[in-house]
Amino acid sequence: MRFQGRIKNWNDDKGFGFVEPNGGGNRSFVHIKSFHKPSRRPVEGDIIVYEQVKDAKGKFKALNIRFARERRLRSTTPRRSRKLGSVISASFWLVLITTTLLKQIPVEVIFVYIAASVVAYIFYAIDKSSAQNGSWRTPESHLHLISLVGGWPGAFYAQNTLKHKSSKEAFKTTYWVTVCINIAVFIWLLSEQGTYFLTKLLG
Repeated sequence: MRFQGRIKNWNDDKGFGFVEPNGGGNRSFVHIKSFHKPSRRPVEGDIIVYEQVKDAKGKFKALNIRFARERRLRSTTPRRSRKLGSVISASFWLVLITTTLLKQIPVEVIFVYIAASVVAYIFYAIDKSSAQNGSWRTPESHLHLISLVGGWPGAFYAQNTLKHKSSKEAFKTTYWVTVCINIAVFIWLLSEQGTYFLTKLLG
């Protein structure tokens, strides 16, 4: 069971203090090491969310502690990220289809994006299955490479439908870098130099 309370008697030099639950109840010991990846050090009066356990001596202590505000942010940030990603992906497909219909870009390009997105989804599904079964994992560099060459829409769909790699911040940062690079290249392909390059490439 999780509680919410306010930190009291915090000793920052020693990294411990106490928490008094909102609404009354048993006061618990708080140690800095019991915080779940804190973004900062606690201060007197912080509101935290925690699990309360009783040690061998019958004293209460707080475990798996998070700052209450960070907990709220964590619940809203993924939704905002998914919404923004959905808008970017849908907008890109709209532009891709429109430029293809207007013959501003060869039809082969849209086939590349579709194929790469399908491959990306398959790779994510395989990697999630491997993670669950403890077998060989797909290197993250391979997943990023697929996104870079055009599979990022499929990768985004996989992250959110399979719930895989969707909460790992370092991975997501690199993923969005590949998205930006790919979109930049696509915009360049619409230029005179890009059109010439595609013409030479496709013969």
